[in-house]
Amino acid sequence: MPAESRSTGPSVAFDGVTKRYPGGAVAVDGVSVEIAAGSFVALVGASGSGKSTLLKMINRLVDPSSGRVLIAGVPVDAEDVPALRRRIGYIFQNVGLFPHFTVAENIAIGLRLAGRKDNAARVGELLDLVDLPHDFASRAPDALSGGQRQRVGVARALATEPGLLIMDEPFGALDPVTRDQLGEAIRRLHDRLALTTIMVTHDMAEALLLADRVLVMDAGRIVADCTPRALIAGAGGPQADALVAVPREQARRLRALETDPGDGA
Repeated sequence: MPAESRSTGPSVAFDGVTKRYPGGAVAVDGVSVEIAAGSFVALVGASGSGKSTLLKMINRLVDPSSGRVLIAGVPVDAEDVPALRRRIGYIFQNVGLFPHFTVAENIAIGLRLAGRKDNAARVGELLDLVDLPHDFASRAPDALSGGQRQRVGVARALATEPGLLIMDEPFGALDPVTRDQLGEAIRRLHDRLALTTIMVTHDMAEALLLADRVLVMDAGRIVADCTPRALIAGAGGPQADALVAVPREQARRLRALETDPGDGA
């Protein structure tokens, strides 16, 4: 594999990965796919399709039963887990901020674990990056809104300057307006920092609007691998079409409301 630019996030490859649990349940079934350096990819599927399990194999929260996961051509088990995770930003739905730490302490956790001290300037840079005021640094997480806490989670994930960002239903607990705003902010950060970003979501509209490429999972396998435009055009097959049909039908019903004069007209 050719050397990759240090200014762009790394490629990620799944090479025949399977995850089988005791009792025989198969969560991921022989997935082989490569995600190009610098791309924004969404993993979409119904609950239980295997998308979160596949994502968690990247930072070794889940180890495959067989097959390999590689980052920039190097197997993820070639180094110890803490070193691997410092190179990967991870954002998940429930944020997981430590309630007895300040915002600044939460953001700087990865930096401290890496042995870095005097992180105030870096915390300030990260607050700027996620559009939060500097005076938030001294606040406790429970003094923030859900959207603000998730922005702190984004800052924490980016603190060690990872080239790879993985997200597991990052906006699922947020209200629709905050969810949309934060999704757009993440996309801007992806472009600005030249990250490789992989996002798990059950929301096909979110995937279509944010990602460059959408992988649709069903029963542990990737059943569609398309650009958003191709999915909308029906190129993804029946499982993908069923997911695309939801936002399409919602858009149709909204258009109908706009053109319907209603009872009071």
